[in-house]
Amino acid sequence: MEQRINIHVKGQEAMKTLFGIGAYLKKSPVELALLELVYFRVSQINGCAYCLDMHSKDARAKGETEQRLYGLSAWREAPYFTEKERAAFAWAEELTKCEVTDAGYAEVAAQFSEQELIDLTLAITTINTWNRINIAFPHAIGTYKVGQFG
Repeated sequence: MEQRINIHVKGQEAMKTLFGIGAYLKKSPVELALLELVYFRVSQINGCAYCLDMHSKDARAKGETEQRLYGLSAWREAPYFTEKERAAFAWAEELTKCEVTDAGYAEVAAQFSEQELIDLTLAITTINTWNRINIAFPHAIGTYKVGQFG
């Protein structure tokens, strides 16, 4: 692979905006463990190896099981996800694929408060941005340590 910009060194000012969103989401009423699963699922869809490494490690550190992580790509068939988690995954897939439907909105709105839905949507759009940045400027895949970015 051709050498690319090290965005975490050269783009620190730009990255501060995304870190700010992350700090906001850590205070969200949406459970952090659920957000990790959503980040992992979106990263699966987008094929972002760096984010898959990061969010699998962070999810495991928050008590997530390997079984649920391994089964996340088949969450519709897997019996070990709650209705709230399923609604979040469906919403994440719709937003990531830019195929939002009224039925999808109704499903997620039935499981989340308005504030939670706003925060969940912000989390999904933010991980999509991180995925695209890390795909454009790949670096040190596999080296992430839990809590490395605060």
